[in-house]
Amino acid sequence: LHLNQKAWVETSTSPGTFIIFSITLFIALLSMATFRSPAVALMPDVTIKPLRSKANAVINLMGTFGGIGAIVILTIFSLDNLSYVNYAPAFITVGIIMLILLGIFLWKVKEPKLVKEKEAEDIKYGLENEDLEAELEHESVQELSKEKKRALILILSSVFLWFIGYNAVTTKLSDYAPKVLEMGFSLPLLIAQGAALIAFVPIGIIATKIGRRKTILIGIVLLTLCFGSVYFLTPDTAFIMYVIFGLTGIGWATINVNSYPMVVELAKGSNVGKYTGYYYTFSMAAQILTPILSGILMDALGRKALFPYAAIFVGLAFITMFFVKHGDAKIIKKASVIENFDVDMD
Repeated sequence: LHLNQKAWVETSTSPGTFIIFSITLFIALLSMATFRSPAVALMPDVTIKPLRSKANAVINLMGTFGGIGAIVILTIFSLDNLSYVNYAPAFITVGIIMLILLGIFLWKVKEPKLVKEKEAEDIKYGLENEDLEAELEHESVQELSKEKKRALILILSSVFLWFIGYNAVTTKLSDYAPKVLEMGFSLPLLIAQGAALIAFVPIGIIATKIGRRKTILIGIVLLTLCFGSVYFLTPDTAFIMYVIFGLTGIGWATINVNSYPMVVELAKGSNVGKYTGYYYTFSMAAQILTPILSGILMDALGRKALFPYAAIFVGLAFITMFFVKHGDAKIIKKASVIENFDVDMD
């Protein structure tokens, strides 16, 4: 409440600052939406189907490194245990790093060449006939069957719900941890990222054994229990937060590694980018909405409402994911060495 009052005083005395901030935020979010979907869609465009899950694990692995880097930057600038500080040095540092990485990407990644290599491998391993098979089953390359469309809606609904829960925690922990548990917020997040980093490979193995859907459901249960348990912590028991967030990282990795492949594997032909856009539309919408919703709830009921809020929304994702019938992994006998890297999809 104090921060809201302080923000109101700043806004009322200097409305120009708020206007500039809003415009800058809009441009930043628009830029993220512009590059993020094509960047991730590049993976299935240049990766044959049997290797897409492993490739998505690499994407998440690099994202985890990025998250760890962000936490390190917060720690370097002493921003990890304060709620109201100047974040400008951190934003400038991240901006410079992103420009450097963009230069490396443009220099090293030759998309047309990689696409041709992927098409050659499709022919080599007999993977180029999937769209033809879909047409023979009276399923358009551009349109899903009724059953698969229902599965897509359920998966995207699940994505929306668990991002509502998870991102409420990641955005509000900087306020919750110092004020409620009297601890810094960066170390729990760092532990969560580190646990996810270690868990990626075992999660991939488990998903190929029991299927992506079941693996995600296990992750949802774990994440819900973790968030729900934080509600009962006090400053005297705050050290348990480190254990809980280690398990949180594993639960989130279990969900995140497997969800995007389930969406993109429902795509056919050249519409992978469109389905990637669907995925990020739902995930980003949740990330935009949840700071507002959780903030209103915390103002009304107190900061302790944060983790029950997160647990409820993640728990709701279990219901929607439970009824998904397509996009899951098939447990089949592999016919070639290359197929052992992944599993076929519905």
